[in-house]
Amino acid sequence: MKSFQPVDADDEDDSGSGGSGRNAARNLRGERRTNATHRSTTDPGAKLYKKAPGQAARLAYLGHIAIENRHGLVVATELTEANGTAEREAALAMLERIPGRHRITVAANKGYDTRGFVENLRREFNATPHIAQNNTNRRTAIAARTTRHPGYAASQKVRKRVEEPFGWSKAAGLLRRPMLRGAEALAGWFNLHAVAYNLIRLRKLLAPDPA
Repeated sequence: MKSFQPVDADDEDDSGSGGSGRNAARNLRGERRTNATHRSTTDPGAKLYKKAPGQAARLAYLGHIAIENRHGLVVATELTEANGTAEREAALAMLERIPGRHRITVAANKGYDTRGFVENLRREFNATPHIAQNNTNRRTAIAARTTRHPGYAASQKVRKRVEEPFGWSKAAGLLRRPMLRGAEALAGWFNLHAVAYNLIRLRKLLAPDPA
């Protein structure tokens, strides 16, 4: 966070650190910092992002994963800037890279329940949107004819498995605190974790049943 400095700030020399080349001490208490007014001097692509209300904001990128529902294998990954529309944009980008245009279902949480995203699924990908309804003080984009189908309930149950690759990558892998900078390097690191997760998952899926 010490690298998150005002965009229009003048370049500082080393005089404040005795010419040692180290960052000068800086008091951040009470300073208002936003992505519009500040940026990181060590990784300009990283954005200030808060995962949930009440949590501390951190400089971050967003990693996205698409899985197939039958076996829980990762079929696509995407790394994006941390912003409010990144999840839906990344989902469409990942679907674009999945070969074939046969009829599919796409399950996701309430954050994807927007008319534009649902219409894109139907029009561009011939996909049935099994999106969790967000109908709190708003109108959902998911029609009742979709939610009545038994497959919708199954998708809502299985879609939560998308958290498993993230959990493994943070607990067993090195994704929790990657020592890399820049979207390109982090995207490769993120994708490598997905490949490793698939290999471990495949070993379990292909293991012979115990006698």
